Amino acid sequence: MHLLGLFWRQGLLYSAAVLGILGAHEMGHYLMCRRYDIDASLPFFLPFPSIAGTLGAVIKIREPFPTRKALFDIAVAGPVAGFLVLVPLLFWNMHLAYVVPVPAGAHGAAFGEPLLFKIAEWVTFGRLPDGADVVIHPVVFAAWFGMLATAWNLLPFGQLDGGHLAHATLGDRSTRLSLGTVIACLVMCFASYSWILPTLIMLAMLYFFGARHPRVLDDYEPIGTARMAIGVFAVVMFALCFTPFPVYWF
Repeated sequence: MHLLGLFWRQGLLYSAAVLGILGAHEMGHYLMCRRYDIDASLPFFLPFPSIAGTLGAVIKIREPFPTRKALFDIAVAGPVAGFLVLVPLLFWNMHLAYVVPVPAGAHGAAFGEPLLFKIAEWVTFGRLPDGADVVIHPVVFAAWFGMLATAWNLLPFGQLDGGHLAHATLGDRSTRLSLGTVIACLVMCFASYSWILPTLIMLAMLYFFGARHPRVLDDYEPIGTARMAIGVFAVVMFALCFTPFPVYWF
């Protein structure tokens, strides 16, 4: 019974953490839509039978974006909000993880470590000895999944957050970037099966919506240097959260 209670407690902690990260991401989009008086739904969470238990969350935006500034602000608000939630969850709960030796000749699955995860790991444990690995707490896994979702959402493709940001900053030149992103993801499918699902989603979006981003009502408004600086921060977030091999076998 004690073990069952532990599983329930850890499951609830994980669920609260992952829903908090994904909910913050989508609420960032939603609240920014409200600021610009754009009709949008509250977040929908998408359950999915996977190791994470979800495909993420979405909101439905029912009106076109009025300006490139509005497009930029709404797109970037989600990743920034989710990032601000996942960072403290990652660092505060890494101390609940523990280091174990990996037996020689062991085989199994492991999670790729984004740069931000490696930083939190180093701050907590220092340099790991050779042949050792970290067993993470469920809340840390929620933060890891939040990083994965953030990185995938920031891919500069179509109507993903990164695609919105690319169009807001580059205009029609973002179309070539979208196509290049799909090609790169197709190549990554041969390196890691983890890329198959997001690539299939992008291919479906490409088929139904095309490569070109929908025009905003004022598609020629400059976004200014302050937003360009925030765009650079979005690139930094992507670099901190990205891992080329989310799940791999050893």
